[in-house]
Amino acid sequence: MTLKPIANIVMLFATLTVFSQDSLYSSLTISKDLKENSNAVIRLNEVVISLKSSSEMSVKEKRIITVLNKQGNKNIDAYVHYDNNVKIKTLEVLAFDAFGNEIKKIRKNDFKDVSAVDGGTLYSDSRVKYLEYTPINYPYTIEFTYETITGNTAFIPSFTPIDDYFVSVETSSYTINYPEDITIRKKEKNIENIEIEKEVIAGRIFYKAKNLSAFKPEDYSPSMVDFAPKILFASKQFTLEGVNTVVENWDDFAKWMYHDLIKVTHDLPESTISDIQNLVKDETNNIDKAKKIYQYVQDKVRYISVQVGIGGWKPFNASEVDRLSYGDCKALTNYTMSLLKSANIESNYSVVYAGSSQRNIEEDFTSIQGNHVILSIPNDNETIWLECTSQELPFGFIGDFTDNRDVLVITPEGGKIQRTKKYNTKENAQIIKGNYSVSNDGVINVHATVKSEGIQYDDKYWLESETERDLDKHYKKRWRYINNMNIDNMEIINDKDSIVFNETLNFQATNYSKIVANRMLLTVNALNRNTHIPDRYRDRKLPLKIKRGFKDIDEVEITLPQDYKVELLPNKKVIENKFGSYKFEVIVKDENTLLYKREFVVNDGEFPKEDYSKFRTFYKEVSKQDNTKVALIKKE
Repeated sequence: MTLKPIANIVMLFATLTVFSQDSLYSSLTISKDLKENSNAVIRLNEVVISLKSSSEMSVKEKRIITVLNKQGNKNIDAYVHYDNNVKIKTLEVLAFDAFGNEIKKIRKNDFKDVSAVDGGTLYSDSRVKYLEYTPINYPYTIEFTYETITGNTAFIPSFTPIDDYFVSVETSSYTINYPEDITIRKKEKNIENIEIEKEVIAGRIFYKAKNLSAFKPEDYSPSMVDFAPKILFASKQFTLEGVNTVVENWDDFAKWMYHDLIKVTHDLPESTISDIQNLVKDETNNIDKAKKIYQYVQDKVRYISVQVGIGGWKPFNASEVDRLSYGDCKALTNYTMSLLKSANIESNYSVVYAGSSQRNIEEDFTSIQGNHVILSIPNDNETIWLECTSQELPFGFIGDFTDNRDVLVITPEGGKIQRTKKYNTKENAQIIKGNYSVSNDGVINVHATVKSEGIQYDDKYWLESETERDLDKHYKKRWRYINNMNIDNMEIINDKDSIVFNETLNFQATNYSKIVANRMLLTVNALNRNTHIPDRYRDRKLPLKIKRGFKDIDEVEITLPQDYKVELLPNKKVIENKFGSYKFEVIVKDENTLLYKREFVVNDGEFPKEDYSKFRTFYKEVSKQDNTKVALIKKE
């Protein structure tokens, strides 16, 4: 008598479980809150890390993601890196339509399989399998599952429930299982204000986050890594490239890296050592020697890109780079270090998070971090930083790719966290000097010189290698507010010794000024108008962050048209606030000549979100003043 109800309950429970799982494939079950500002919704993301020992790790992931529109396609992220140390055990994708009906199954052999490098054979074992899927309709859902096995346990994936803008999350979980004789360290970041549960017991750590709204990018905000939830993990005992180690702190870590991974690769051929010693024999100090060696590297090698997470952490032997003349950041930095060593110049392999976001190495969390390597040369009380992948950057200049952030400097004696060069506001200077004449019919003839330093040099040095046609397009785009521009002459001088970029231009433009009856309206700022106004936000969510300041100084002489004289001059304008300053004035030199002077300064810094509207108003006012006009009237 009781069996039938029990059977019904069991069947009902099974039906509810299936429905619950199936509901993740249907876009109809997504809540309105999670659709807001979203191009895609992660319905379920389950990551399970299993450390069998300090030299064996498996990573399993199951991700169900509903793509709402075309912009969300990039968030599928259905790819897996592999190489000689990372084996793919399982890999599969299921595709579902808007109602949760399965429409396609894609197995391991159906994935695209390509080299993870942009050329060469040095890293031929580094590959990636990725999904190439073209949807018929939106929305649709992808279930992506994979498992990898590796002997490298140095890289334990972080728990990052949300890692891109315009993506929301229903449920994301992370489990790490490990033997109790292994010590796992963790660091929690930005989880205070999210719905999260966790369990930490011997041999197992578990986290689950639910109902995370999509982040929407905002102008002048911190980088996403600074505010998105994330939990870092690292094992005290780990293996990398077959080398076992135990790491407690950055000194331990750096000693292991230098002595077990880096030092053994310094195997330059004797012929190259002899060439380098002969190259620098006439130089009397180490910096001049280092400059010659850096130029030698730039002339000899080319950079090939290896995707983050593969290609190994150990640099390839210097002898291989010397023979092949190419390599990735690790290989080229290590090669430069080896060449400097052959000339008895000290330098240090330095690990960094590269990119304009200025991300720091986590000083209080010893682990393998970073996505790039640069070189540092101690020089009395300062450090010279070298970007060894560039064939164009001047010696000692790193630009916005690795500026002003904490990096790990690796020495034979241990490691230290050190700050890279910060280019301050005054250093990031652009100075324009020029003159232009205005004809009676509103044509201007312009001569201008532009001198750029610091990050403003970084913005322009690449122009040196552009074709004349591309330069013509660039300058017309830079001065987009001037119509009918015809460039007569362009000259570029890249002074790498002083790290100054010099541009000289001559151009004409018709109909520059506006003529109405017997009057002419002339916009005095012809060479450096601010056309940028930060976006407006009714409900700003993020703080204001100005990562890099700058200073623009302009001085331009204006020859007035012969038949006109000044009727009305604009008043001198000065704006000063915590974000920077702006000054301009128009000075009468004589009856036919005006002098336009302008200075625009923006300071770097972090400010509360409530300050954003004032900052935006500052830019709006600058843009308004940059369009100030002088009224001219015909002479009688």
